[in-house]
Amino acid sequence: MTNNVLIDSGLRALVASLLIFSAVNAVAQIDALSLESAPVEVVEETDPSSSTKLFVEGAVGNAIQRHGASQVDIGRISLDLTYSRRVGTGMRLFFSDRLDIVRPKGMSANGTVNSLREAYLSWQPTGSTVVFDIGRINLRNGPAYGYNPTDFFRDGSLRILTSADPFVLRQNRIGSVMARGQKIWDGGSLSFAYSPKLSTRPGTDGWSLDLGSTNNRDRVLVTLGTRLSESLNSQVFLYKEESLPTSIGANLTALLSDAATGHLEWTHGREPELLSRAVAMAPLREATRSRFAGGVTYTTLGKTSITAEYQYNGFGLDKSAWNGLTVTPGAQLAYLREALRRQELAPRQAFLLYLTQKDIWLKDLDLTAYLRVNLEDRSKLAWFELRRHWANFDLSLQLQQNIGGANSEFGVLADRRLIQVLGTFYF
Repeated sequence: MTNNVLIDSGLRALVASLLIFSAVNAVAQIDALSLESAPVEVVEETDPSSSTKLFVEGAVGNAIQRHGASQVDIGRISLDLTYSRRVGTGMRLFFSDRLDIVRPKGMSANGTVNSLREAYLSWQPTGSTVVFDIGRINLRNGPAYGYNPTDFFRDGSLRILTSADPFVLRQNRIGSVMARGQKIWDGGSLSFAYSPKLSTRPGTDGWSLDLGSTNNRDRVLVTLGTRLSESLNSQVFLYKEESLPTSIGANLTALLSDAATGHLEWTHGREPELLSRAVAMAPLREATRSRFAGGVTYTTLGKTSITAEYQYNGFGLDKSAWNGLTVTPGAQLAYLREALRRQELAPRQAFLLYLTQKDIWLKDLDLTAYLRVNLEDRSKLAWFELRRHWANFDLSLQLQQNIGGANSEFGVLADRRLIQVLGTFYF
């Protein structure tokens, strides 16, 4: 009864707030999510001396368990800070940190988790088109929505899970300590990033820098970005990590029409299979395979945007291999945990539909939803968010449904449905 009252109260609060404040004049909402990878920013002397973005977010909700009639109340408080400051001629300091207090603990061993996402110094000599960075950097690559094969630094970077939205996951992860240099010219750029091995064990404390997750091996990434035309952009990658051969990759974004854009990502290399990593086979079973993601986004004049994306992971499991794990208790969950830790696609093939609608029903009321389909076992994850923006406050309702048979990717998860109400204050 208490759980139902909590959900009903949250829904009533959301609806009442939308009705009461629908006449309030809204201001432009800060867009915290980037749908495409971007080159390193060139520091200009016209930049403000400092910039600060701070918000506090609270969430209450309920998780309905798959087995029996049990339900679990969930709650979270988050403090998110992004700060940059000019510290000298051509030099700038970047800092980004997030503190999450969650109940119950969920995937983390701690109820309080601090994620130092970025802390680095950037230097651009006066009059130069070369930029040097050193420190912890959240290096993100790839234009795809739900799966990014060319995002080479994604594994081990997610300290805590607070959202099912893939863009939020990319934004909230911690970066790797690295040295990076980039040369920029008209129509292109060339960058080099070196991330050294600093630790071997992941940090278990909630306040740990967790260098054992992001810097547990030496890694090098060389990226060539090229604007092929006004409507076509590409990136080509060479990636090398300790004890493994060099991998290659490429991504492409294209303006197909006034309303449609396309994107592609591809990598190819030799590395251990995902199952071999998950169950710690000795020795690890290696293979030479590819990863791929490709899709099209169509945007209407009515501010509706829908993306269809096909995803492929040659190192993931097909249906028969996944079903073979049922004979080993806990093997399926271990495999899914490792896929989540590495932000990897668990099945061999998947499909994603991602939809956004601005100003639905009311001004500054936005709808975001996606459906992820495992093409091997046909299980599904459906996620929905309705968010209302005001000048310094957002109110949103989120719903997640895991759909599938008892042994499927999303059917094996303990939670069948999650619902929560969030309030976000911007300062």
